[in-house]
Amino acid sequence: MATFYQKRDIWHISVTHNGKRATRSLRTANKEIAKNLRPVIESELLAEVCGITSRTKNLPFKELSSKYLKGKHDWANSTYELKTYIYSRHASGHPLPDNANTKAIHIAHINSCWNWGLQNGLVSKADKISGSTIGEPRNRVYTENELKTLFDGISDTDFNSFVRFAYYTGARSGEIRRIPRENVLNRSLVVNGKTGRRMVKLNSQAQEIIKHQDPLWSYRKDFVSHKFKKEVRRLGIKDARFHDLRRTFGLNLIKQGMSIYKVSKLLGHSSVRTTEQHYAPLLTVEIEDFTL
Repeated sequence: MATFYQKRDIWHISVTHNGKRATRSLRTANKEIAKNLRPVIESELLAEVCGITSRTKNLPFKELSSKYLKGKHDWANSTYELKTYIYSRHASGHPLPDNANTKAIHIAHINSCWNWGLQNGLVSKADKISGSTIGEPRNRVYTENELKTLFDGISDTDFNSFVRFAYYTGARSGEIRRIPRENVLNRSLVVNGKTGRRMVKLNSQAQEIIKHQDPLWSYRKDFVSHKFKKEVRRLGIKDARFHDLRRTFGLNLIKQGMSIYKVSKLLGHSSVRTTEQHYAPLLTVEIEDFTL
């Protein structure tokens, strides 16, 4: 017999069989999270009281990450996809990426999974990775000539439109790789951003592109990354990444005189402070020469 109950606001499970009883705290006051954990913990407790196996709290990372991903979380789709990709690589034994920023992102997500396991009593020891979870800021932006080379040189018509649309909107790749037609409004686009659903403003250039794009794009994350790298290598553009289009969008608007507050809103940043942190190093370089 299993009992699911709260004690001091924390959910617990108690299993009884042939006079033997085992109880475990789920370490959460959130009923939805507790309900997601209940089947797994209940089966472990039942096995324990039946003498089938001793209680274990050392799930391998592959199993732990699977439970973590199946739990109830307030994540954007892009966050879920990123975590799934990182956890799959880590569970398969792939080394951490060489790039400092990407490496920091991987460490942060892997360690967050271990922390969740500890908090929910699924592991007693976390094999967390040491290292920075901040990384180094990337300040690469495209020059006017590089943008022209991209827009003129990408021969795949659909992908060319996608690249130009990304630049004219400043949207993240994950926000526009797959766009339901019903999400396209008159002068805006509804997308799932890093912090949830948001509106992407469509300027006249972006409106013109999406008006003639039928069907809309349906790209995988890996396809966009690999296709873009292949194109920039062919075009002779060095040290180029797809996300640099977004950074260039923001910087060019600021250089044109748009307030950093408005740019922050267009980029979908959680706060103006985030925008300032991203663009302060770039704006310092743009300051004209002076003498004292």
